[in-house]
Amino acid sequence: MKVCIVSDSHDRGPLLAKAVEAAKAEGAEAVIHCGDIIGGNTLKASIKLGLPIHAVHGNNLGDPVAIARMACHSDGLLNYHGHDAMITLGHRRIFITHYPHYGHAMACTGDYDLVCCGHSHTPEIRQQDNIMGGKTWLVNPGTVAGLGAPEATWIFGDLSSLTFELRPTPV
Repeated sequence: MKVCIVSDSHDRGPLLAKAVEAAKAEGAEAVIHCGDIIGGNTLKASIKLGLPIHAVHGNNLGDPVAIARMACHSDGLLNYHGHDAMITLGHRRIFITHYPHYGHAMACTGDYDLVCCGHSHTPEIRQQDNIMGGKTWLVNPGTVAGLGAPEATWIFGDLSSLTFELRPTPV
């Protein structure tokens, strides 16, 4: 299963939709959003693309009630999990949070195949040693909106092979 991993869209809905559209064209079947969506309007164009979106809060909440309401009326396309999420996609255990330090801690547990985080606006793809004696993928897609970063970015992931590629947000 292929996925689009994004974060920190900060009310830049068109840029978020461009990344989701590019990922869908490459076969992505779901979107993981690591927070800082801000408002429901940010998600409208992406929801219309038809991929299920799994999203968490960030430190810039904006209007979480509107986003939760949108999730209730999305026919399952928007899954708004709150502060963090534990989900299974493509037979992989995935933890989603906004904060890198929290993501690092959860990767160290060895309970997940993949931990996704955001917040820093700095992309990172790495394997983290965990207490089970293995490694957990820890990915941060940077900011899909490009705010305070040299480039707007997202991650294309293949959950079957556990491979992840940083991509520029199409403009």
